[in-house]
Amino acid sequence: MKLKGLQFPVLLFFSCMFFFSSWVMINSFSGTTIVEVELFSNSSLAFTFSLVFDKISASFGMVVTLIAGSVFTFAHKYMEEDHFSDRFLWILMAFVISMNLLTWSGSLIFLLLGWDGLGITSFALIIYYQSYESLSAGYQTLMVNRVGDALIVLSTFLFVMNHQFSFLSLDGSSLCMGLVLLLSFAALTKSAQYPFSSWLPAAMAAPTPVSALVHSSTLVTAGIFLIIRLSTNIDLDDTCKSVLLFVGAFTCLLGGWAATYENDLKKIIALSTLSQLGVMVFSLGLGLSNLALFHLYTHALFKALLFLAAGQMLMASYGSQDIRLLGSVGLSMPFTVVMFNISSLCLVGAPFLSAFYSKHLILEMMVMSSLNVVSFIVMLFATMFTAKYVVRSLKCISWSKPIFPILAVQSNFYTTFPVILLSTGGIVAGKFFSLLEINNLEACAISSTWGTIINLVTLTGLLWGLLSNSKKNYFLSTMFFLSPSLSTKPMTYFMKELSCLDHGWLEPSNSIRYLNLGSNISSLGVWPKKQVILTSFVVCFVLLLIL
Repeated sequence: MKLKGLQFPVLLFFSCMFFFSSWVMINSFSGTTIVEVELFSNSSLAFTFSLVFDKISASFGMVVTLIAGSVFTFAHKYMEEDHFSDRFLWILMAFVISMNLLTWSGSLIFLLLGWDGLGITSFALIIYYQSYESLSAGYQTLMVNRVGDALIVLSTFLFVMNHQFSFLSLDGSSLCMGLVLLLSFAALTKSAQYPFSSWLPAAMAAPTPVSALVHSSTLVTAGIFLIIRLSTNIDLDDTCKSVLLFVGAFTCLLGGWAATYENDLKKIIALSTLSQLGVMVFSLGLGLSNLALFHLYTHALFKALLFLAAGQMLMASYGSQDIRLLGSVGLSMPFTVVMFNISSLCLVGAPFLSAFYSKHLILEMMVMSSLNVVSFIVMLFATMFTAKYVVRSLKCISWSKPIFPILAVQSNFYTTFPVILLSTGGIVAGKFFSLLEINNLEACAISSTWGTIINLVTLTGLLWGLLSNSKKNYFLSTMFFLSPSLSTKPMTYFMKELSCLDHGWLEPSNSIRYLNLGSNISSLGVWPKKQVILTSFVVCFVLLLIL
């Protein structure tokens, strides 16, 4: 095996980061180490630059570098025909470095470096193919992430009022509670929680190695990791927990429900990421930050495996992503399909796989917790839809008849070794992390009735997925009309509406439009009408959310 160009220093960097994280994790069982550098100070405020070395940052850094090294190895084969593959690897390396900065950060200044670095490099990676779809998706991702950036910048004033820039020494005062709530809302934008979910499926315009990193352990998990870091230092108040419960349950339902009507393979995996992120946020709303971190680790490993298996299928199908055309791909790629089946069953939380230790435990703790009935019922339906879209995709890819000519891709080290490494993590990581952290060994004392109900909900979704047919639903494919959103072309839309001021009010097109405005508003009150019912539903939902 010969490493060319940038491959050797990249793999050397991630190997060093992996062993460094492992060393820190072994030595961090005795406590937490904080390295703090004071940039400058005045009479009442010190601007500090701090790093945190503890079990959370070390274990998360180890998972990130392990997945990043696997993705870089796979990208060597996937991007070998690209003339600018070195430039792609440099941007991808900057993306991973930004995630590591955020992982080890202990102050606001260091957090902003990693946070903004993720936003800029993710935009550069999504628009890499320079098509209209990728440019639109990159702009939409950038605009949604700018909302979170603005909230973090606003939190600077609260940090100044609290006379510190470190979020590791926050107390239970009302000022600190407001600061935690503001940072939690900023984290929801980066983790694609409702109503900021539209950018996540659109980011599929990026190359598959980028998707494997973005949707597994880096960009979408940055917000989750920030909330976990805050909740381990200070208990979240009831208002923040209620928001996280509702948003997490609704996002989980949105991702699972929309995936049942999707035929694009990469978008199905992206919507499954959305659903699993909702499970993590829901766990944070229950006050179980350790379980949320546990599920984040297991999800990162099997989701990266799922994307790499899907990337091998795309190489064999000449880039076709429609699952209706990928029937019997296992005849030419049996190893890839086995890995795809393992990672797909992890989404359901199947026994003897890693996600069973985390997701099933979260559902059992949900039964034991005192939460509102709406979030409980929504999570049960989301679990059922997860089982449905997993079986539907497996039925189309593994069990249907061949429709499209499939090219047998020759396996080599660059495509086989990362998949084997991540599949090992997808199988044994749940048991490994449960033994590594004693907080993951929580015993749930629930009745056999509730255990049977949880299993029956999953089995119902499995049977429903076997019997369902392929359909298209505009209401769900646009994610409750979140996409295509106005954020893709805001200035174009704005200038189009302002064109009437340049041409005057007496132009025929403009005059007819404004004369019909009154009749259009009056028609909104005519009952029954499909548009009126939909408008009433949206208004009632917004009012309910405000209350």
